[in-house]
Amino acid sequence: MATEGARLGAEVRGNDLLKKLPEPKERVVVAVYKFRDQTGQYKPTLNGASFSTAITQGATSILLRALEESKWFNPIERENLGNLLNERKIIRSSRAEYSEANGRKEPPLPPLLFAGVILEGGIISYDANVITGGAGLRYFGAGASGQYRQDRVTIYLRAISTGSGEIMKTVYTTKTILSQQVDASLFRFVNFKRLLEAETGFTYNEPSEMAIKEAIEKAVEALIYEGMKEGLWAPRNAADRNGLAVTEYYQEKRENEQIDVLGRTQRDRRGHIGLGLSGASIRYSGDLARPQLRAGGELTVRYIATPNHKLSAAVNIGRFELGAGDFYRESFNYAELSGIYRLFPRDRYTPYLLLGGGVTSRVQSFVTISVLPHAVAGIGFEVLPSDQLALSIGVDNHYYLSDNLDRVRLGKYNDNYWAARASLVFYLSRPREVITPVNK
Repeated sequence: MATEGARLGAEVRGNDLLKKLPEPKERVVVAVYKFRDQTGQYKPTLNGASFSTAITQGATSILLRALEESKWFNPIERENLGNLLNERKIIRSSRAEYSEANGRKEPPLPPLLFAGVILEGGIISYDANVITGGAGLRYFGAGASGQYRQDRVTIYLRAISTGSGEIMKTVYTTKTILSQQVDASLFRFVNFKRLLEAETGFTYNEPSEMAIKEAIEKAVEALIYEGMKEGLWAPRNAADRNGLAVTEYYQEKRENEQIDVLGRTQRDRRGHIGLGLSGASIRYSGDLARPQLRAGGELTVRYIATPNHKLSAAVNIGRFELGAGDFYRESFNYAELSGIYRLFPRDRYTPYLLLGGGVTSRVQSFVTISVLPHAVAGIGFEVLPSDQLALSIGVDNHYYLSDNLDRVRLGKYNDNYWAARASLVFYLSRPREVITPVNK
């Protein structure tokens, strides 16, 4: 560790986005009076809150630099207008005194620029501990752990016409702030009366000022593209209206409509009809001793009324074998109707619950067929590699309403079996996606 000298401030990804902007046809003179912290939050501590604010109070300076770096705007001084007017007063007074003493008339000061657009807004939200978590492992005196916390800052920026007072456009951006801690330790006797103890770790807190800087620069970029779309200002080259940078921005905007506050992509994925196949490992649980693991297979047809609905119906037809001891082997066929409840139907990963009922049959002879009603319940996890293909693993239990599955009636509990199942489902139709045009 060593001290470091002063250096230029670190740039973030937002600054690169400003450099990709097309050249403007004409720069717009804008005024920013105050871009304030409107959250009123103080920095949290272990013992409560301190008197230090959680967010920088210099957001106006950050916004003015972003406007300058974009090369689309000419920002003028309005935050400390009183200082500017006082200085101009001093200049006029000094020139007047100089003119009286020398008899030479000094030229007047040039007039101040006036802005056609005023930019207003501010930092309207700072949410601490949006997501927290961690993990750790310790074995035989050695271990490691990690913790993380995610905060979120939200910024609104609006452009106002000084001629009419109309709010021409409002944009908002958000940025997460990450804090993480990693620790490792060792506590062990290496010899009699010799104890070894060691620990190390580090903590990283993303600077909130850099997060706000990136969010403000993203807001300036969005304001420029949205203003181009509304005809508030124009690029020098007309072809840039549909250039690569503009296309990427509106593609990001369309994708952002499907992302929730936690950054998960939320959209309709599954079609209405799905066909699937599964294989299972079956473990008999009944009146006979020494149950064995046997195989099973299943065909399924699934129906979802709307792609974003949590509940879907399934018709399953399958075959399985039960085994116990050295002599009991028997095969069964079954058909059942079940409901599947997905906790996150618009996510790519989701746990699910299964509940239903059906009948199981075995052929006792060429004429007689034994039918046994059963109930089924299960739990599992489903993954969608694509919008038409679903892979899932789960565990389910088939509980029979009689004790005659294994032809032996003993005890007070009915026969049942457990199945560890892996499934593959293909959805025939994909939900439609509404695509909006990039420009008017």
